[in-house]
Amino acid sequence: MPMIRVEMFPGRTVEQKRALAKALTEAFVTHGKTSPEAVSIVFVDVAKEDWATAGVLASDK
Repeated sequence: MPMIRVEMFPGRTVEQKRALAKALTEAFVTHGKTSPEAVSIVFVDVAKEDWATAGVLASDK
């Protein structure tokens, strides 16, 4: 059972997440050779002050 975890900054609408869920599921079914019912997706909104790249917080950019 594939489990996809999507971490991103807050701000996406429910409609955007719905579209992402559909597209990710379809891609996994096509390329991962599994059924849609087997694919689980978790969206995690991460605050910019909780995300750093190259030692710099995203909130500081």
